[in-house]
Amino acid sequence: MRFLVDAMCGRLARYLRMCGYDAAYVLDRGAEDDEAVLAWAAEEGRRVVTRDAALAARASDAILLDSTAIEGQLAELRTVGVDLRLTRPERCGRCNGVLERVADDDSTPAYAPDPAADPVWRCVDCGQHFWRGSHWDDVAARLAVE
Repeated sequence: MRFLVDAMCGRLARYLRMCGYDAAYVLDRGAEDDEAVLAWAAEEGRRVVTRDAALAARASDAILLDSTAIEGQLAELRTVGVDLRLTRPERCGRCNGVLERVADDDSTPAYAPDPAADPVWRCVDCGQHFWRGSHWDDVAARLAVE
């Protein structure tokens, strides 16, 4: 399942990415108007996730969310059958690029742990590094609430 997350649900894109989904975010490409969103979704076979009823009505198989809070949005996605479990890091939380595992002997930026001590992944598109730190634990706890 590939998603295109509307500007009203931007925080949700990061959660979907952490669950292994290819979740593009409209503001990453500046595609804010409905026509651009619909064209992008159709071109790439993405399911639109939005709080905009008019946009959802025009998009094929859109997911219309009511909640403004991330917890509510996650619950609504579960209700429509989206599996929200953390996977090994697969998608970049920043840009949605694919992550690759950093070798144990590779160097990492000062903000990242030593890959020989903790698994670290790097985005092939933007170079951001990821690991299962306290943020991962916080997201896991939020996803565990049903």
